[in-house]
Parts: sequence; C-alpha cells; structure tokens
Amino acid sequence: MRKPFFSGWDRWKAECRIGLLSALAGVVWSAFPLGISAQDMPAQTPASQEQVEKLISRWKEHFKGAETLRDRRTAFRDFMGSLPEPTRVQIRLVDAGGVDAELMWPARLHHPIGRRAILFIHGGGFYGGSIRTHSLLAGSLAKAASSDVLLIDYRRTPEYSYPAQVNDALSAYRYLLDNGYSNGNIVIVGDDAGGNLALQVVLRQMRTRQPLPAAVVALSPISDLSASGASVTSNAAKDTVVDKTALEALRKAYLGNNSATDPDISPLYADLSGFPPLLLQVGSDELLLDDTLRLADKAQKAGVDVTMQVWPGMPHQWQLFPSLLEDADKAGQKIAEFAVAHFADPPEK
Repeated sequence: MRKPFFSGWDRWKAECRIGLLSALAGVVWSAFPLGISAQDMPAQTPASQEQVEKLISRWKEHFKGAETLRDRRTAFRDFMGSLPEPTRVQIRLVDAGGVDAELMWPARLHHPIGRRAILFIHGGGFYGGSIRTHSLLAGSLAKAASSDVLLIDYRRTPEYSYPAQVNDALSAYRYLLDNGYSNGNIVIVGDDAGGNLALQVVLRQMRTRQPLPAAVVALSPISDLSASGASVTSNAAKDTVVDKTALEALRKAYLGNNSATDPDISPLYADLSGFPPLLLQVGSDELLLDDTLRLADKAQKAGVDVTMQVWPGMPHQWQLFPSLLEDADKAGQKIAEFAVAHFADPPEK
C-alpha cells in the first residue's frame, strides 16, 4: 500500500554550521560537523537501499549508449515517461510570460487556488527535462502544500545557451506576480539546473530591487559551473546519475564564451546577502554534494536563513520518484512543509 505523501513524519531540520566544507565531500554522513548529531538525521533503511538499487539499475540500462546531450535528453525523457502521471490534480496549460507551462492544483478544487503558488523549474542539466519529466513531483507538491504549482518548459541547450534559460524562469516568476500572486505567497523550487535557475531568478530580482519570493528550495543545484567541488572527484564512483563527462559537456553547451565563475551563471560566487529563506537538499553520494554544502556555508555567512539537508545514500534527483522511493516521499514532504511554513497565507490546517 502506498504511503501518503504528506504523512506524519517528525520534522527535522539541519541548520547549516559548516567549516572547511571542501574537505568533507565523500565522508559518511555521521562525520559531517553540521552542529547536529548523526541520529538527528534519518538513516537510510534497508527497504530504501533496495529501492534505490533497483532504480539505479533501471537508470543505467536506459542510459546505456547515450553519449551526446541530445541522446541523454531522449533517454531521460523516455525513462521519466515510463512513470505514472500525477493523480488527483487539475492541470491547465498556460502561457507564462511567453513560456509554455502547466498550472497544477489539487483536484478537490474546481479552479486554481489563486493565492499560493510554487514556481517549479525542472532540472536536466540545462539540456534535458520537461514538464512531463517533473510532473509527478510537481503534482505531489500541489497536493501536499495545498498550493498551485506552475511547472515551466524553458528553452534548453544546445539549441539555446545562457541566458535564455534564466530569462524564461524570470519571466515565469513575473507572470505569477502579474496574475494575482503576491511575492509573499510564492516559493520557487528547482532541481539540478532548475535549482541554479531558481537561485538566479532571485539574484536578478535582488539586483533590480524587485519583489522577492517568500522562500527558495534548491534540490542538488548546479551552483558552480566550474565543478570545483571536491566531491566531483571523491564521489565519482558513487554517483551513477551525474558524471564529470556530462558536467563538462553541459558546461560547454550552456556557457558559450562566458566564464564558469561568473556570479550571474554560478550562484556559488554571488553575493547572497538579503536572499530569502533557503532549503537545500542533496544526497550524500552525489557529485554535487560539496558544491551544495559550500553554497549553504556561504549563504549562512551572508545572513541567510538556511536549512541544509543531506540525505544518506540518495542519488541525484531522487526527489523525482515519489511512490517509488520512500525517501522521495519524505523529501517531498519536507519541501512542502518548508513552503507552507513560509507562505504569507498558509493553507488552513
């Protein structure tokens, strides 16, 4: 029997207290000096380990022979297309400021909530991913957070390079502002490349002194296009979803002639002072572990309210598989709880 997505798990929150982060990549979770003891984080269960192993086995088989970015895009699309579509949600196609999008909301309502919204920016290395690949998680968040979810299809590489993706994400955020959603009732969520774009949307709004969202959720974000984090090497044998070759290929396709350490491209190098509350989730076995920890450290030092969650044994983008991975259900619950806690007008309990 499927466990409910928004169940009664005790809330856990690891406030980021990190020093010398680059030396920590690849170390077991129990050794992370995050200011909390190891037991404060839920250990991976045997059932979870089995679920992850089965998923990774399917993933490897599906991506066999996918060498180019277009090959990987197709493999990702087909793999995610084999999953069930979201249930108990209403869906409406919308033009979000020139960006194709789907507006989702809980099926118990005949029309969008129109008050709270999650802007969901999908991942896929800037070259892959789509509304379809991320609809299952987006639908789960709509139900769990009692919120509208705007899931967008931004332009991708190699057809379009930077800054097309950032511009599309920013247009979608401003679409929500122009259509009745106050900034205090908008939370931006993004995974992988979408996490990068979520961060960049806020940085662009900060630069022009425009309204900021209530909070941001970045799931294993690509925060450093220079891939300088120690875990890019130390976790190379553990991460079966992302590899250094793929990172290098997407970097070349996305950057063009721009610098990988440009703050407008890699949020890790940006001034984060004044950034809204930030939730970061990453798996302990990911290449992007160290970059995410460094981002949390920098944000906290800038005075940002940071919630840092490192999930033991989780692969990149595990959150995309609610109902298939028990830790995806748990992670999704944490995302929804975080959003609800920061909405100016939270749903009634």
